Amino acid sequence: MPKSLADAALRPVSARVTVADSVYQNLRQALILGRFDPGQVLTIGALADSFQTSHMPVREALRRLGAEGAVEIRSNGSAYVPDVTLGTLEDISRARLALEGLATELAVERITETDLCALEELEARHSATARLRDVYEMLERNCDFHFAIYATADSPVLMNLIESLWLRYGPFMRLLSQRIAPQFERGTHEPFQQGHRDIVEAIRARDPARARAAICRDIEGTKQLLVQICAEK
Repeated sequence: MPKSLADAALRPVSARVTVADSVYQNLRQALILGRFDPGQVLTIGALADSFQTSHMPVREALRRLGAEGAVEIRSNGSAYVPDVTLGTLEDISRARLALEGLATELAVERITETDLCALEELEARHSATARLRDVYEMLERNCDFHFAIYATADSPVLMNLIESLWLRYGPFMRLLSQRIAPQFERGTHEPFQQGHRDIVEAIRARDPARARAAICRDIEGTKQLLVQICAEK
């Protein structure tokens, strides 16, 4: 198996859900977390081996992901992870700022004390990944934190749109993981933690504008780092 597919941490599918849905959800999450390189070819055979399934559910999953813009399906039927460009980064980031900012404002208005305590626990788990020095664990905890906020907004339409943006953002997350891995080794991880603390404090203060500004700073900070990474490629 190619090393890059092994790195994707794909797991055999569970019998408790349909094989096709399990393959789709597993592959979708791997793409969101940046488990694949930009431009990487995703072959049906290699993926089927990873999932320990036949080719059919993999082919169906790739078709669905192609319709969502998460992968590109070429004329020969091969699936590719989209390449990264500054134009795409700017486009996705602009949409993220608008939609995630709005979702955060709504969340401040609707969040319960129970939700707040759960969010604080997620922020603590995210911070704790610094001690583990596991980049992908950190990215997964980051995803959990953000989507806990957006779920509290109680807007299925916004949630669907935001999920789509994160799916398209996956190739950039791969670049980010490759950049911050050495920072984890050196222990210089504090900036990634402080942004989430600011968000939690603003939400607990019940200040929608402040919370929106904090989530937007988090998104914009990641974007600026990615601009720098792309410029160095």
